[in-house]
Amino acid sequence: MWILLYFLFAIPALLAYILYRNLNYWRHRGIPQEPPHPLYGNIEGFKKNRVLHHIHQEYYNKFRKSGFPFVGFHFLHRRSAYIIDTKLAKNVLIKDFANFTDRGLFHNERDDPLSAHLFNLDGKRWKEMRQRLSPTFTSGKMKFMFPTVIKVSEEFVKVMFEQVPAQSEGSIIEIKELMARFTTDVIGCCAFGIECNTLRTPETDFRAMAQKSLTQLRNGKLLTFLIFSFPNLARKLRLRKTCDEVHEFFMRLVQDTMAYREKEKIKRNDFMEMLIEMKQRGSYTLESGEVVKGLNIGELAAQVFVFYLAGFETSSSTMSYCLYELAQHTDIQDKLREEVLSVLENHNGELTYECIKDMHYLDQVISETLRLYTIVPHLERKAMNDYVVPGHPKLVIKKGTPVIIPAAAYHRDEDLYPDPEKFDPDRFLADEVAARDSVEWLPFGDGPRNCVGMRFGQMQTRVGLAQLIRNFRFSVCEKTEIPLNYDPRTFVLGTVNGINLRVELV
Repeated sequence: MWILLYFLFAIPALLAYILYRNLNYWRHRGIPQEPPHPLYGNIEGFKKNRVLHHIHQEYYNKFRKSGFPFVGFHFLHRRSAYIIDTKLAKNVLIKDFANFTDRGLFHNERDDPLSAHLFNLDGKRWKEMRQRLSPTFTSGKMKFMFPTVIKVSEEFVKVMFEQVPAQSEGSIIEIKELMARFTTDVIGCCAFGIECNTLRTPETDFRAMAQKSLTQLRNGKLLTFLIFSFPNLARKLRLRKTCDEVHEFFMRLVQDTMAYREKEKIKRNDFMEMLIEMKQRGSYTLESGEVVKGLNIGELAAQVFVFYLAGFETSSSTMSYCLYELAQHTDIQDKLREEVLSVLENHNGELTYECIKDMHYLDQVISETLRLYTIVPHLERKAMNDYVVPGHPKLVIKKGTPVIIPAAAYHRDEDLYPDPEKFDPDRFLADEVAARDSVEWLPFGDGPRNCVGMRFGQMQTRVGLAQLIRNFRFSVCEKTEIPLNYDPRTFVLGTVNGINLRVELV
């Protein structure tokens, strides 16, 4: 009886002590921190009524003049070093990358194969996968994929023409969904060699699975909290994060596509072909004697999954926000159209890989869109060993501590970007970019763990926007939401009601 009573009191007391110690970790070390909520840490309201981007901006602005290069932050119960000083961010991402190679995020190769993709992997496995995938996204590979992107973009323009009749005052179109259908078709062709045709038939499995993977949680609040707060424990408990339906769809798709191509001896210049070659090669030994393991079907499916997910969502959102700003700034839109038409005229009216690279103002417009509408709000790393902050010998980021770099907040810092709420592509003139530190613009990350698919994302975004601007004029209408109402349920920057614009023929 006494033993039972002892445990009834001792266990809650122990849990309360652990909770107290965790929540006061930074305060006890003399590091500033907004007092964290007992359950939600410093992201209270996320997935309810607060957008993660806004949480970061408010938190960063509160401490950016504190004099500390980093402050304390709790992402749920995951206590993290929140990087305020961009010079320290540069050390983490580039100069001292060897001590911050891992992200420390949840992945479970055994029970949740799709979670073990390049973005989540750590250590030796990440390094091997990165080395294997990097050749897929070289300039040469982009040229091979370019005709496929052009083919989809031409169908995209046909669909737009059908929605904007000639001899009319234009049509009001919800562009966000349309952009997502375009990038879904591009990724389907370039990753799988499959014509998804979501431009014509929006309700496809590809589109549905993408939406579910971004918004639908497999577990309830308690297990989701455990996965995000204690990823190592969650892996030991064999928890899964990916929805069953999404998992089954992508595993089956990759298995069937690989089996069909191997049987029929089909060769294509796409992402799937490269994965098939990796699978067929199996394990091999480097000159150093180090053995590189072969990849199983789950690991291959995980890379396809993240390529598809990242490729369609980031690019479609960037295009949508870009058109939203161009509709409000018709002078910038006209200047961009003038460049697009001029470059096309110099290339006999054909949209080629080379002429896309000549559209410098288009790059400026896209870069400014990504600054103002940073799709992924922050970067994450983990200290591999104790790290003494340069210039601050008393400040140490302990081994195993997660590190958060609030990219979206940097992008709206008035000291880095004067009048930060203004849409101004001239911020990205060549001289302006050269004078700015690279870590002050982080939509694709920076350093050895930057976005491996950056070139592909930029290519499809440039092609899509060039095709639209050369043929159509965009403006605001009575249905245009200004300002936009963002969705607090998603990690990436998304809207609740879509983006409605008036579209006319040029």
